[in-house]
Amino acid sequence: MSARRGFKWDAANAELEVHVDGTEIAKFTATAVTLNSAPTVSGRSTVTQATNRSTGVTINATSGTITTNNASLAAEASAVFVVTNSKVAANDVVVLSMQSGSVALNTQVEVSAVAAGSFSITVVNNNVAAGTAETGAILINFVVIKSTA
Repeated sequence: MSARRGFKWDAANAELEVHVDGTEIAKFTATAVTLNSAPTVSGRSTVTQATNRSTGVTINATSGTITTNNASLAAEASAVFVVTNSKVAANDVVVLSMQSGSVALNTQVEVSAVAAGSFSITVVNNNVAAGTAETGAILINFVVIKSTA
């Protein structure tokens, strides 16, 4: 197939193909969807939080890793910090995952607010029974999923 972008309807097989620069990246049939390449995110960056767990950070990228400060976070406590990010719009979706740093897998990170130019992360130490403080740095991966109005 020539180098092109777009859709190709294969009537004989009742398949819809999606092509980018001559490469088939997806195929839709009546019973299945086949993706031939994994989605990728560009613009990855890193930042380390200074001072304490409530100190804001600035990272102007659509994906990256935030390393939190290693100040102690008591059991059943939480801390919120603002991530200033020029790539974020108010209607975008920010997804987080913890790369490392949890105590007995009871530490939780979540997006608690999204606004134009920033989002907030809440870190929660759910170590109720053990009463264990979270004392290590947490590595938080994030990705911004751009939304259209």
